[in-house]
Amino acid sequence: MAKKDYYEVLGVSKDASKDDIKKAYRKLSKKYHPDINKEEGSDAKFKEISEAYETLSDENKRAQYDRFGHEGMNQQFGGGGGFSGAGGFGGFEDIFSSFFGGGGRVDPNAPRKGDDLQYTMTISFEEAVFGITKTITVKKEVQCETCDGSGAKPGTSKTTCKMCSGAGRVAVEQNTPFGRIQTERTCPTCQGTGEEIEDPCNVCKGAGTVTKDVEIEVTVPEGVDNGQQVRLQGKGEPGVNGGPSGDLYIVFRVRADSKFTRDGDDIHYELPISFAQAALGDEVTVPTLNSEVVLTVPAGTQTGKRFRLKEKGVKNVHGYGYGDLFVTVKVVTPTKLSEREVDLFRQLAEHGGEDIQEQNENIFDKTRRFFKGD
Repeated sequence: MAKKDYYEVLGVSKDASKDDIKKAYRKLSKKYHPDINKEEGSDAKFKEISEAYETLSDENKRAQYDRFGHEGMNQQFGGGGGFSGAGGFGGFEDIFSSFFGGGGRVDPNAPRKGDDLQYTMTISFEEAVFGITKTITVKKEVQCETCDGSGAKPGTSKTTCKMCSGAGRVAVEQNTPFGRIQTERTCPTCQGTGEEIEDPCNVCKGAGTVTKDVEIEVTVPEGVDNGQQVRLQGKGEPGVNGGPSGDLYIVFRVRADSKFTRDGDDIHYELPISFAQAALGDEVTVPTLNSEVVLTVPAGTQTGKRFRLKEKGVKNVHGYGYGDLFVTVKVVTPTKLSEREVDLFRQLAEHGGEDIQEQNENIFDKTRRFFKGD
C-alpha cells in the first residue's frame, strides 16, 4: 500500500511553519499514542504520525521529501541509472545528507521552553490613560496535579521502552544508491525518551498536562495605546523536561472615548461655540483628562481654529513626558431661531452693501458692533 503524504498525515499545508507542524504533531500524538488510545490501529497510526513528523521537522529531510517524495527518503532512490532528477552536485549533497543523518540530533530529553500564548484584552479609554490592575482568565495547559506531570498513574512509574530498550534510537536498514546501509532514527514509540507509560494517569491520560482556566493578574501600564502589548514572563504553557514556561503576551484593544480622540500621546477635543462667541470672543470651559480649564477664545475665531494646551495629553507609556491636548473650534450655526433672533440677523444682514470680499473682511467687526448696540 502506498504511503500517505506526510503533510496529509499531520493535517497541515505544504507551506506550514515549523511551529504549525510541531503543534499538529503534539495534538495527534496525544490522541493516538498506544498507551492512551487502545483502539485497533492506533499503534500503526501513531507510527505513521511519528514518521511524518521526523521528516517534516528536519529542514534537510523536509527539503529532500518536498523534492523527491517517499522515493527520495527510503526505497532504492535513483537505482541503476544515477540520480534521476537530482540536478547537479547540490542535489547529491542533499541526498547524501538525507541518507546519512545530516542536520544533527536533537536530544528529546533536553529541557525545552513551553509555548508562548497571546491574549487580547479590551479596556476603556480611561483605563488606558491612567492604568489599572485587572484579573483575566486564560485557558492554558498546566501540569497535572494528580501525577505531578509524569503522565503515569499515581503509584506507578514509566518503564523502559520495549521497542528501543531504553536507547531512544532504533536501527533502520535502507536501500540507497550506495547499497544497503543501516542508520539510526528516533524511536517512534517513546519519541527518543527511552521510556514509555504502561499505566497512564486517568486524569491527563498520560500527557502530563491538563487544560484549565487560570486567573492571571495583569497590570495595565499608564498610557498604553491601542495595539500595544506587554509580556508576562513564565505565564505561558509549561516547559518540557524541566524547561522554563513560555510567556503570555497581552495585546490591548482600547475602546473609543465619547469626548476625546487619541493620536499617540496627544489627544484632540472638538469645542462647539456659538456664532456670537466666535464673533465677539469669550472665555469657555474645556475638559481635560484630569479636570477642566478655562480657554480664551479671541474675537473673530473661525471654525477649524486649533488651540494647543501643552502637556495636557496622555503620559508616555515609557515615561517620556506627556502629550498635548489640541482643542479645535467648531462654530455652530443655529437651526431654530426665535422671531426676535430672526429679526436681529436680518438687521445685521442689512448693515452690509459692499462686495463679498469686504463682507468677509468686516463681518466680525460688524457683528461685534451690532451686538454691542454701536
